[in-house]
Amino acid sequence: MESWTESDSLRKHMLAVEAAVAAYARAEGEDETLWAVAAILHDFDYERYPNPDRDASGHPWVGVRTLQELGYPEAVTDAILGHADYTGVPRTSRLAKTLFACDEITGLITAAVLVRPDRDIANQTVKSLKKKFKDKAFARGVNRDDVRQGAEELGVELWDHVAFVLLAMQERAGALGLDGRLAEAG
Repeated sequence: MESWTESDSLRKHMLAVEAAVAAYARAEGEDETLWAVAAILHDFDYERYPNPDRDASGHPWVGVRTLQELGYPEAVTDAILGHADYTGVPRTSRLAKTLFACDEITGLITAAVLVRPDRDIANQTVKSLKKKFKDKAFARGVNRDDVRQGAEELGVELWDHVAFVLLAMQERAGALGLDGRLAEAG
């Protein structure tokens, strides 16, 4: 992930998704390492192959081919392909559904924390996230339909899912740069 990804924000996004997906694995008694690997690698090829035409010459196909060549399990590569609707790969496994469900919502949560004066995820609330979610001008890059669809595919209520992901990210605040240090430095 680090050798293919220079952007600190993209690295932190992958770490945020990994925190949420790994938390779901623990809660559901799944293979936490396998799930964490899929999450932390889901966008590793995005900078090199951002797929402007959304074809097999871009993200996530290039990354998945690389992972297959390296011998990564099919569960990981299928989940990575499934996190992007445009690949046409159905999300049939619990891992694939979880990765999709956690991808976009971590972006909204991160954006909400970064506009807080304290920039501390410990003080972020679900109530505030609901307001940000409804505000279509806020974090425009976050696809709200994907967030809703992800929770639905997981079979969990949307705001329960958001609360779960928020807690998982709060547990990794330091690694995500969301522990207030940015406010202190600014």
